[in-house]
Amino acid sequence: MIATKDSNGLYLRVSVTDRCQLRCSYCMPKEGIEQCSHKDILNYEEIVSFVRAVQQHYHLRKVRITGGDPLVRPNIETLIAMLSDAGIPDIAITTNGQLLTRRARQLKNSGLHRVSVSLDSLCELTFRDLNGGSLEKTLEGIESAIRLGLTPLKLNMVVLRGINDAEVGDIADFALARGCEVRFLELMPIGYGASRFEDWYVSSEEVRRRLSQSYTLSPLPVNRGETSCTYSIEGNRGRSGTVGFISPYSHPFCDGCRRLRLTADGNLLGCLASEKGVSVRNILRSDDPAAANQIGAIVAGALKGKPTCRTFKRRDSMAAIGG
Repeated sequence: MIATKDSNGLYLRVSVTDRCQLRCSYCMPKEGIEQCSHKDILNYEEIVSFVRAVQQHYHLRKVRITGGDPLVRPNIETLIAMLSDAGIPDIAITTNGQLLTRRARQLKNSGLHRVSVSLDSLCELTFRDLNGGSLEKTLEGIESAIRLGLTPLKLNMVVLRGINDAEVGDIADFALARGCEVRFLELMPIGYGASRFEDWYVSSEEVRRRLSQSYTLSPLPVNRGETSCTYSIEGNRGRSGTVGFISPYSHPFCDGCRRLRLTADGNLLGCLASEKGVSVRNILRSDDPAAANQIGAIVAGALKGKPTCRTFKRRDSMAAIGG
């Protein structure tokens, strides 16, 4: 039985590629990963067909485009425009920011509402050691997005012990100065990061304690099913704003989760940590008039099968899963 449209709404993360120009140490090895064949990756029409099928049965409140880095996918603005035409109320994208400066205006004009940018360090050497990229390009991309109003802009920092954990205050101050929200993410024992988890893991509670030495933090109401626990923050320079803590390992947020992931090659995942997924690619490529109902049933099953106790079983790269 397929559920009727619900008031809580769904949040869909759509990966459009497993390609990325960076090699973040917690995501994939420097030599890269075995990539999906181009023929197996969903095209934009197939992605939008999936989205429209979900819309028939659920209130789809937000779609976030992920990767890899989605900005390496050619003509990503076309997909944004198609989703906008489909009436998605909140369209966002997560990127490493390396290509954002030259793509931000087109994205905005195509209907993109918001951007999240990965920023794991403000030190050029640490940034380069972590991912092989250019800190300057990411910072320029952040400024471009702010100027164009792709806000509220969120900065995502994966906190790693002995690598960038001493920078949490600097990242918070950087975000507050620009009116951004910074979200501190716990490392997850998934993919390449699993091999270094014991050495690198820093809990959200430890990050909060560190920030509390220089800032005043006050918890804000928590929405059921949200990944981030948000705090108001005020610094000694009079700057104030919000920070979020995403704690999938220390404080799983399974209860009430309404989040689904569609991988670049068409697998629907009900949970990032689970090994289980269902391919919808062949359904999307069929001419079956019942395809939308089939997808609705698969979505219902994915929601019903969400685990109540988080156990990290996946060993895929985060780039392959879709972040």
